[in-house]
Amino acid sequence: MSTGLIIALIVIVAVVVVAAAVLTLRARGPRHGANLKRRFGPEYDRAVARHDGDAEAAERELAQRVQLHGDLRTRPLESAERERYEAGWTAAQERFVDSPREAVAEADRLLADLASARGFPDGAQYEEQLAALSVHHAHHVDGYRRVHRVAQTRVNGGHEGGAGTEEMREAMVEARALFDDLVRSSRHDGGDHRGGPDGHHARTAERGRPHTPSLLHRRQAKES
Repeated sequence: MSTGLIIALIVIVAVVVVAAAVLTLRARGPRHGANLKRRFGPEYDRAVARHDGDAEAAERELAQRVQLHGDLRTRPLESAERERYEAGWTAAQERFVDSPREAVAEADRLLADLASARGFPDGAQYEEQLAALSVHHAHHVDGYRRVHRVAQTRVNGGHEGGAGTEEMREAMVEARALFDDLVRSSRHDGGDHRGGPDGHHARTAERGRPHTPSLLHRRQAKES
């Protein structure tokens, strides 16, 4: 067999391999995107919006989050830890009536500390912690993002131009859902979130313990 024929065969094989790889990626692409959309829910839409509608860029970012944090194994809280965090959140809610900005800042600190205690990246690395939380608590992580943004506005810009009271109340209410997931899931799942992306099972009320509406919800009902 001549050298020219061998080279031609090599080129043909290479072209076939590349074409097969492209077709495989195209076939997997929609399913991969659908899986990410199902897993991340509202976080998927936020990622697409952040990338100016470029779904492929958003999916690369979300896939990277899963690759980095998908196997993260959290640890359950001790009873004393859980009680301390619950007492801290209750105090923050009560403080909201008179000092909403300080209450939101305290909620931001509590969530960062609680997530770190559960085994997520340290709160000092906010972006990394948020990314890890989005993989396992995608449907509630935006509450943390909102209270953190308000807290940082207070730190960096003072009161002027900051969020209004209603916006802060909504942020606190939304953040409470993530707080509940992080606190209560440690009772039920032994610290392993890989069975579900958003800790949905952890949002049910604790057995034998009546659910009491927060001051924020009671205030909303009174004002409506």
